Amino acid sequence: MIHLTTQQVGELTKQLTERARVLAAQVREELTASDKQHYRDLAGAVTDAADEVLASALVDVDTEIIDRHIIELRDIEAARERMSKKIYGICIDCGDEVAYGRLVAHPTAKRCVSCQRQRERTYAHPGSPKL
Repeated sequence: MIHLTTQQVGELTKQLTERARVLAAQVREELTASDKQHYRDLAGAVTDAADEVLASALVDVDTEIIDRHIIELRDIEAARERMSKKIYGICIDCGDEVAYGRLVAHPTAKRCVSCQRQRERTYAHPGSPKL
């Protein structure tokens, strides 16, 4: 974190804290809504196989949204951990600095742009639709 000023770290910390608060509220809201609405509504609406597939797909979409929020919350906690260890803003692959502009745009970034591009090229799989 040597390249980041105290003010920059403070701004990024505030951004991470606010995003975590918003995500936690959304997860609670999604869980509450799914308990109250989807299962009751869908259970009564399922009349044939097509309705059952649609009901299952809707539940899967809600679950996926919650999963994405939880993954982002974990990324925020990992960023906070890196801050506490004074390694926030240092690329986990090459050890170079992660640009402040990148951190402002994506405060949980753990790689510099160059290493992130390389990772995406290495681990990206060509799209092959399953439907």
